Amino acid sequence: MPSQPSPASGTRAHNLARILRLVHEEGAQSRATLTEATGLNRSTIADLVAELVRRGLVDERVPELPGRVGRPSPVVTASAGVVAIAVNPEVDAIEIAAVGLDRSILVRERLPNEGLPTPEGVAETIRARVDAWREGPLAGARIEAVGVAVPGLVRTSDGVVRNAPHLEWTDVPLADLVRSATGSPAFVDNDATLGAIAEHRYGAGRGIDHVVYLNGGASGIGGGLIIHGRAVAGAGGYAGEFGQNRPRISADGDRRTGDGVLEAEVSRRLLLDAVGLDAADDERLDAELTSSESPTVADEITRQAHVLASALANAVNVLNPTLVVLGGFLATVADLRPAQIAADVGALAMSESVEGLEIRPAALGADRLLIGAAELAFAGLLADPGERT
Repeated sequence: MPSQPSPASGTRAHNLARILRLVHEEGAQSRATLTEATGLNRSTIADLVAELVRRGLVDERVPELPGRVGRPSPVVTASAGVVAIAVNPEVDAIEIAAVGLDRSILVRERLPNEGLPTPEGVAETIRARVDAWREGPLAGARIEAVGVAVPGLVRTSDGVVRNAPHLEWTDVPLADLVRSATGSPAFVDNDATLGAIAEHRYGAGRGIDHVVYLNGGASGIGGGLIIHGRAVAGAGGYAGEFGQNRPRISADGDRRTGDGVLEAEVSRRLLLDAVGLDAADDERLDAELTSSESPTVADEITRQAHVLASALANAVNVLNPTLVVLGGFLATVADLRPAQIAADVGALAMSESVEGLEIRPAALGADRLLIGAAELAFAGLLADPGERT
C-alpha cells in the first residue's frame, strides 16, 4: 500500500493546487487578491507562489503603476510556456492548437481532410505538427499533455473511442496511439462534453450550475451536461447524445427523413447545401448564412430552428436547466432565429420548467472544443502541481 502524505504535505499540495487553479481559471491575480481568495496569510502565499515560480508554472511581476505611493502587490499569472496540445478530429478537418496554461492559444491550425481520417493518421498528424512547432512557436515550451475532443462515445478511463460513427471508428485505443506517437501523456473525451466544460468555466455558462450544452459539428449533434456545477457523463461516460434522440415534428413540411434522429433533421450538411458550399469552417458558414438573402436559405434555417426547439423542449422537461448553450452551427441557427426558438421551446415544454430559462449561443465560438481539450490535458497538473512537475 503506498504511503500516505502527512497532513502538512497534503495541505501544502492542496494550497499549491488552489493558487494554480485560481490564476489559470481567473487570470492574473495579485498576491493580495490571492490572500483574500484563499484565506491564507501573506507569508504563506508568498512562499507558495515562489514554489510555483520555481516549478515554472506561474510568472510573477511587480506592476508599474505611475503615481502610486508604496510598492504594489506582485501580480501572479499562469505560465504561457506550459502548454497543452488540443485536438479535434472531424470528418472534414483536424483542428489542432497549443494552449498555454494562461489559456492563450499560441498556435492553431485547421488541416482539411481528403478523406475520413484514420486514428493512426490523426496520431501521426499530431506528432508532425508538434515536432514542427517545437522549432518555432513552441521553442522552449513545456508540453504537459495532449487532449483530444472526439465526436463519438469515449471510455475516458483509458481513452478508447468506443464508437465514432461518422469517423467510422470503433473500439479505437486513441489515447495509446497518440501517446506512442508523441511521447506525451494523452487523454480523450467526447467533444460536446469538453465543449460544455469550456463554456461553463469560461463562456456562456460561467457561474451557472445547471447547463445543457448542444454542439453542432460536421459529425452531427452531441451534448454535454453540467449539473450542480459539475460535468455529468453517465454510468459509462456516454450521456448527452441528444443528436440520437428523435424530435417531435408536427408539421410534415419540417421533416426531411422518414423517422430520423435530431442530427439527421438539423444538419450542418443541409445548411452547406443551402448556401452552395461543399465545405467550410464555422466562421465561413456563419457568414454565408447571415448574409444570405435567399428565401431557400431562410426557409432551411427556419425549419431547422423549429426542429431544434422541439428537441430542446424535451431536454428542458427532463433536466430543468437554467441555461441551454448552443455551439457550432447551432449557435448560428440560434443567433438567426432567437425569438422563434424561445417561443417554440416555451410552447412545447412545461411552463414551470421554462421559468427563468435562457438559450444562448456559445461564447467561445470556434475555440470552445480546443479549450475543452486543453482543460482535459491540464486536469492532472491543476489537481496536483507538485506531483506533476
